[in-house]
Amino acid sequence: MLTSSDTGSAGKRVDTSGDAVIEIMDGAGYRLAERVMLPDDFEQLSEQIISWCDSGNVDVVLTTGGTGLSSRDVMPEVTRSLIDIEIPGLAEAMRAESLKVIRMAMISRAMAGARGSALVINLPGSTGGVRDNLGVVLPVIEHAVEVLQDRQSGDHPI
Repeated sequence: MLTSSDTGSAGKRVDTSGDAVIEIMDGAGYRLAERVMLPDDFEQLSEQIISWCDSGNVDVVLTTGGTGLSSRDVMPEVTRSLIDIEIPGLAEAMRAESLKVIRMAMISRAMAGARGSALVINLPGSTGGVRDNLGVVLPVIEHAVEVLQDRQSGDHPI
């Protein structure tokens, strides 16, 4: 779980969105491999995601923060530069669900894709945004990982 936040990494903000990610994923039976908070820095964020994805020990990398329009919001660019395949349906579904709650969701630039056999999903930096977005994609994460890792057995779930 990677949080992108200049203020959070400087100790000036509590990472409530990261807390929400952990709470939701833990409740769904997932195990946290590592939690890191970094400044909104392209190189540092890239190095962390590469390290996790290429280790072979991480199935899903969830990021929070850095998906807005400020000049420091670089998470979508970081993700795009690292993934082998983009999975636009995940980001589209997250924005569609969030739009039911808040108009500002239409300016979210979050994206999702795969690097090797690891799934990478960008989530917003707000607790509510994490809950809305993760709630809509959580039911397909396990299947997506199984397919990425060639472990799919039988038909696609409904």
